[in-house]
Amino acid sequence: MTTATVHLADADLRHLAALRAVAEEGGFGRAATHLGFTQSAVSQQIATLERLVGEPLFDRPGGPRPVTLTAAGRMLLPHAVSVLERVRAAEADLMGLRSGQTGTLRVGTFQSISVRILPEVLAALHRERPGVHVLPFESDDQGELLGLLRAGELDVSFLVEPFDGDGLTVRRLCADPFVALLPLDSSVLTASGAVSTAAMVTQPLISQMPNMCQSLIDDGLARHGRLQVAFRSNDNSAVQAMVRAGVGHAVMASLAVDRDDPGVAIRPLDPPLDPRIIVLATVDGRRLPPVFDAFVELAARCCTDHTPACD
Repeated sequence: MTTATVHLADADLRHLAALRAVAEEGGFGRAATHLGFTQSAVSQQIATLERLVGEPLFDRPGGPRPVTLTAAGRMLLPHAVSVLERVRAAEADLMGLRSGQTGTLRVGTFQSISVRILPEVLAALHRERPGVHVLPFESDDQGELLGLLRAGELDVSFLVEPFDGDGLTVRRLCADPFVALLPLDSSVLTASGAVSTAAMVTQPLISQMPNMCQSLIDDGLARHGRLQVAFRSNDNSAVQAMVRAGVGHAVMASLAVDRDDPGVAIRPLDPPLDPRIIVLATVDGRRLPPVFDAFVELAARCCTDHTPACD
């Protein structure tokens, strides 16, 4: 006995749609009306599918009686419906991606952005585009963020200038000023107004481990004297806690500071240090998810809400 060969890999979606329509409508004419085809076109699609299956899919009693599925038709129909529904779901997903309502965005970030900016951006995105997923990756090592961005592991990254921007598109978001943090009993604390930058250098300093932002601070302070580092930590809250405990003074980026801390005095510096410039960077020529534009707009809005605008 020879077993007939089945060639469903050669079937088109229109053949499966015709199978479902005829089964649901109970006839070729009604299926044709439902699909917007001629009856002969639906008949040809079913005939082609039956050739691929190797046997009839419908019993055709003739006259007014409805056609009914054969055993092979009953077996194939659930598969056809599943395929068609998956295609419809794929179409919906792609439309959502194209409109920026769905999709995934991989974002590089660092500590102060993760605390002050990114939560607001993600909350706004969730309200406006609940189908979007943002996958943040945090590192205080800017070289690591740049490497992941160039390698395609990140779609976009928050960074601090300066850095090698070759092959990157850079969107400046804001200028984040550096401020002085002092114990409440500090001898250099004035009743109000700015604190002398030169006076800050005479005090023990609480600093971070070497990184891009700390380099900007150290270079700026070093113009006013020799630095005396009493403690280092890459945790912004630990730096502020040490100042609160009277271990030393600190200079931090404004976004990194908890301004609701009653145990620390926060003052501008005179003369001020050059602010850090916060940017978003992407790789030139790399296709980005459509939601990227909305992400940039929200990030820029949040940054300027917390810091002076960057020209």
